[in-house]
Amino acid sequence: MKEISIGRSKLQFMVGDITAQDTEAVVNAANERLAPGGGVAGAIHRAAGPGLWEECSTLGGCRTGEARITRGYNLPNRYVIHTVGPVYSGSDRDPVLLRSCYIDSLKIADENGVRSISFPALSTGIFGYPVKEAARVAIMAIRDYLMGDTNIELVRMVLYDTASYDAHVRALEELEAGGEIS
Repeated sequence: MKEISIGRSKLQFMVGDITAQDTEAVVNAANERLAPGGGVAGAIHRAAGPGLWEECSTLGGCRTGEARITRGYNLPNRYVIHTVGPVYSGSDRDPVLLRSCYIDSLKIADENGVRSISFPALSTGIFGYPVKEAARVAIMAIRDYLMGDTNIELVRMVLYDTASYDAHVRALEELEAGGEIS
């Protein structure tokens, strides 16, 4: 596990199971309907149980770059924050939308008194976002948010394999070397 301090908060990187985190909230890499699917969304819905989909189905969906919050049901987390990442197209909008996913999720966490939150590597699975580029966007968005007025104490990036973990740690080290993270 890699950990750095940003403002009064900690940012951690680890390989693990997003459904087994001890943080108050976990972020779901959702689709626009907030429906169970594959990848992270499927794993979170399976672990949370049917109550999660029942609540999600009342929310009217979620647009790309936005986030919604629900209870955690059978997960070890009090909340699930659902965000819809962009399907990678190579356009200039991709990083804007991806950044918005992280920022909106953190805002909703703060608004609900969440002090610790776990994120997967949003949009890097079936949505096809290159992991190295997505890692830079994620780290910069989280850094920018944590440097502001927040009560979030811990942000954890829970990465699905060592290749994703290594890409995130390399992106962090490059940003630190460039003076963009301090």
